Amino acid sequence: MGCRSVNLQRGHSAKRGALTARRARFAAVDQLSPDRELHPLQGKPLTLADQVVMFHLVVVVVDPYTVESSWLLDTAGEMLTQFFGADCRVAFVATADEYDTKAFLGPWAERLLTYADPDRTLAKAAEVTELPAILHIDNDCNIVGRAEGWQPDEWRELAHRLAKDMSWSAPPIPKVGDPVAFAGSPAT
Repeated sequence: MGCRSVNLQRGHSAKRGALTARRARFAAVDQLSPDRELHPLQGKPLTLADQVVMFHLVVVVVDPYTVESSWLLDTAGEMLTQFFGADCRVAFVATADEYDTKAFLGPWAERLLTYADPDRTLAKAAEVTELPAILHIDNDCNIVGRAEGWQPDEWRELAHRLAKDMSWSAPPIPKVGDPVAFAGSPAT
């Protein structure tokens, strides 16, 4: 399973060009090191390669020490649970130690795979600038989708592309009760 390329041809209308530019954001923009360690709350450290050998990995990166991540916690958790059963692994990555990660996520830490990343190694490697963020990582450790802060249109586009790739149904984004769009807090 590899990355998809965006076909840029001359003569497309302005609308088609704008669509192509938006899709380019979801082309593989970064390749993460397959040796990057992830620290699940429920076990021993695993490499990124271990996590994507069978399924894509979709993570929402949150910062427990900011209000921006707390505003989106339930929305992100509900979105991730919509992909239970799809051919992807969904998880939270909290930029905190294990204790603060559990305290911040509460029941989400038990419902979903959760990684503690107090040194923000994943966010730094993925060049994330705002949290919360969502990353879609394929089997080759390429980031094939990302959205930072809470821009519902970008999260919806990522969810729809993920659903298409997984032959799954996309969750409604935004839904009633979700926060309005906002910029995230600095990731580093």
